[in-house]
Amino acid sequence: MNRNPLLPLALALGLGWTGATWAAPTAEPVAPSDVVVSSDTTSPQPDRRRVARPLWELGLGVGGLSLPDYRGAAERSNHVLPVPYVAYRGEWLRADREGARAVLLDARNVEIDLSVNGSPPSRNRDDGARAGMDDLPATVEIGPNLNVTLWRSGSRGARLDLRLPVRTAITLERSPRSIGTVFTPNLNLDLDGVAGGWHVGLLGGPMFATRHYHQHFYGVDAADATAQRPAYRASGGFAGWQALASVSRRFERTWMGAFVRYDHLDGATFEDSPLVQRRQHFTAGIAVSWVFATSGEMVLVDD
Repeated sequence: MNRNPLLPLALALGLGWTGATWAAPTAEPVAPSDVVVSSDTTSPQPDRRRVARPLWELGLGVGGLSLPDYRGAAERSNHVLPVPYVAYRGEWLRADREGARAVLLDARNVEIDLSVNGSPPSRNRDDGARAGMDDLPATVEIGPNLNVTLWRSGSRGARLDLRLPVRTAITLERSPRSIGTVFTPNLNLDLDGVAGGWHVGLLGGPMFATRHYHQHFYGVDAADATAQRPAYRASGGFAGWQALASVSRRFERTWMGAFVRYDHLDGATFEDSPLVQRRQHFTAGIAVSWVFATSGEMVLVDD
């Protein structure tokens, strides 16, 4: 159960529980698929199909989440938490199936926005790899993202994007501190209208991070070293792979979504850390939200 008031916020950021879609943590961890922030639509695009949608929609629901305490941990946590549903379709600020973002550039096949991700807090267990060490605080990651559309189907039911987010990670605690930089290039395939109206998202790619970032999660200081847990200094570079699959659907007054994410740490620069106990693991979640408020103002958006 939730023992930290920052947990819902951290999970929402890290695992992409944004309003109009089930995007992916980071997420990643995490996802992996990223929560994004983006501003200027530079020119009209006559080949886009436009439909009328409410300017904003609000909802609230509940979700269940099962995930490791951190990437590479043997211990897992299960959480039940509130899931907000927020859709906003403004000219500059948007929250839709592609995440929450403030659009910096929106050309025909290129978009630059602000990517946001994060990780939940982790309390050390008496019998875990981090026993006796400081708890891991929740983190938020923020930075620019270049999104390039590589392919669209003629019916606009499918789209393949290359996403190139670079984010700085900051701890969420009384005295926040920077813990390094993360680069998570990925390919993202979106499929609409699957099996009668479901949205399917598939995402995968490598992860890279600075030495400071890896040291935060996988380093062991001399003061924390034991016979079973020797001191360890992490290095920067390759951090493994992530792949994520998600499904979501909006009904008249409800939204449903689920995802599963696979992490593979073989070859990561920190794989020999004594804190890495599992080199492969899954994260999964499911959520349902009720949409209780809708704007009377309609706007034209891409279908």
